[in-house]
Amino acid sequence: MERIRIGLVGIGKIARDQHVPALAASDDFDLIATASRHGRVDGIDGHDSIEAMLAARPEIEAVSLCTPPEGRFDQAMSVLRAGRHLMLEKPPSATVSEAQALAKIAEKAGVTLFATWHSREAAEVDAARDWLATRRIDAVRIRWKEDIRHWHPGQDWILAAGGFGVFDPGINALSIATRILPEPLTVLSATLSVPANRTSPIAARIAMRSGDAAVDADFDFLQTGEQSWDIEVDTDAGLLRLTHGGSRIALPGEPAAAGTNEEYPRLYRRLADLIRSGGSDVDLDPIQLVADAFLVAERRSVEAFDF
Repeated sequence: MERIRIGLVGIGKIARDQHVPALAASDDFDLIATASRHGRVDGIDGHDSIEAMLAARPEIEAVSLCTPPEGRFDQAMSVLRAGRHLMLEKPPSATVSEAQALAKIAEKAGVTLFATWHSREAAEVDAARDWLATRRIDAVRIRWKEDIRHWHPGQDWILAAGGFGVFDPGINALSIATRILPEPLTVLSATLSVPANRTSPIAARIAMRSGDAAVDADFDFLQTGEQSWDIEVDTDAGLLRLTHGGSRIALPGEPAAAGTNEEYPRLYRRLADLIRSGGSDVDLDPIQLVADAFLVAERRSVEAFDF
């Protein structure tokens, strides 16, 4: 099958750690150009902007966008207006309305739009979804706690307006929860802890419901030592534990299982399938939950934070 020529935009940590290796190993894509103000990929044609990249390489059929959400809308519009297929790193945009607008524009242009949630592709997420499908859900506990200084060193944008703060990793947990729970999630209340010198939260608690089940989410960006990316679900058949970001699962009466993580290779296989079938995939449930949390939240000022 003919390979798809793709450009990669935003050569930062996530692009280098995940997108570049996934594309290098892909049977579906050829990475032929990049666009970034600060980064380059060895051996790949590099440009300073999307417009320059597309002008220089008109054979590009698809673009993968890995820049921060703030300001991404205009970049995405440039791609869609040029008639190229588009893949968005999570979160897809700075606001829900931006993502909705992009979906409509992509449909009108007749191109694929894929708003990705990489944590949904973790090894044991599908197994958790399938097991929970026939169980009564009694309660859900989400604990997503990591060290911002380790995972986002010096990335001031993440705590600025539009950067999502602790919801940048927290939205990964919400993307898994909305995939595995049989009933939709709704936000009841939230508490956001915002450093005195920042705009976005460094910690958050959210109370939600899924059907009749209470869902408690605890997000923390100041976790040192062991990192926690865990979801526990109490059911009528016992406790399900999905840990290590969805890569390990423990079911009642069964030995724990850990699959091989192929989050980004799976995303690019999905993108190839969408392009070849003429479809799109734009699920906005996780970002809508974040928006709802901001709407109802009590905000608390906490100690200033510096990297």
